[in-house]
Amino acid sequence: MKRIEVEKRSIFIGLAGSHGYGLNRPDSDLDYRGVFIAAKEYYLGFSTVEQKENGWDTEPGIFPFLDGNKDTVIYELRKIIQLLSGANPNVLELLWLKQYPYITEVGQHLIKHRKLFLSKKVKHTYSGYAFAQIKKMESHRKWLLNPPKSKPLPSDFKIESEEPLSKEELNAFLEYLYLIIRGKIEFLEESEQLYKLLTADIDFKGVLKQYTLPDDTLETTQKFTNSRKDFIRLLQRSQSYQVALREWKAYLSWQENRNPDRAEMERKSGFDLKHGMHCIRLLRSGLEILRSEEITVDRRDAGDSEDLRAILQGKYSYEEVMKMAEDLVAEMDKVYQVSTLPHRPDVEQINKLCIELVEMQGWN
Repeated sequence: MKRIEVEKRSIFIGLAGSHGYGLNRPDSDLDYRGVFIAAKEYYLGFSTVEQKENGWDTEPGIFPFLDGNKDTVIYELRKIIQLLSGANPNVLELLWLKQYPYITEVGQHLIKHRKLFLSKKVKHTYSGYAFAQIKKMESHRKWLLNPPKSKPLPSDFKIESEEPLSKEELNAFLEYLYLIIRGKIEFLEESEQLYKLLTADIDFKGVLKQYTLPDDTLETTQKFTNSRKDFIRLLQRSQSYQVALREWKAYLSWQENRNPDRAEMERKSGFDLKHGMHCIRLLRSGLEILRSEEITVDRRDAGDSEDLRAILQGKYSYEEVMKMAEDLVAEMDKVYQVSTLPHRPDVEQINKLCIELVEMQGWN
């Protein structure tokens, strides 16, 4: 959809990111996030739209504050409802912002019912997002302390006389392996929970593709897939090679695109301070939701904005930040057990809300 159509059908646009967290500096970007309800043809026809994330600097619009702002994303209602129902941290917080430069009655109705989306899922999503920050932090730290010296070669992984399997070949085989595993446990009563786990929203196929098959699984994998032993060994070595190649490309991209000021702070402290700060912010926020059934986006209101700024300023060591994270995860495990939030959101009530919002907005 064109920018002007999205803006005309928007129900709210909020100021998120560092401004939303109360951690902005004078030179901080303005991160706008919002929601729009698509036109009739997108609901009743074959056209689809999930979000608008570009065109702010090339297309005409009706909101001057968005002109030229490339850090803007406006989600279509159905997309954001899915993300909210899944307890996506980046999206949940949009319903608890302090500043909405634009909001309609329909947007207010959505925000009025924001607690429908809170559930115990937040333990898993907030800690999962925090772990992603730790993973980035550890990758950058490894690159700082022991940078890779050269591009990996197939021979580094004992692939000598034949070509390594391509990424596409690996993914096709692992997709096949996933389906075999899922099929073998589908009708086993004692494996019902495992089957539900494998068919859940979590991308287990992605997990299979991301990590190299361990040695102790090779024989079973060979039998499951009725494959040759030498093929399975080539598969494992090709996986290792592709993982190393992916990391090499990530390292080159990191070097090329680093913000100079951030890179200097990273060099001095030995880790990425921004990733460290967001890790702690996410874990504290998840803990607060489990306790209070509310989201405090602005960390000045939560009372830890200065502490988070101290992480950004390098006043905490890597070890201290990791200890904070470890303690918060342990605390979250305890609070999860006694939290009165439902285990999952009420899908029927959310569906009803979605219909109400579309009817309130209308097609015109």
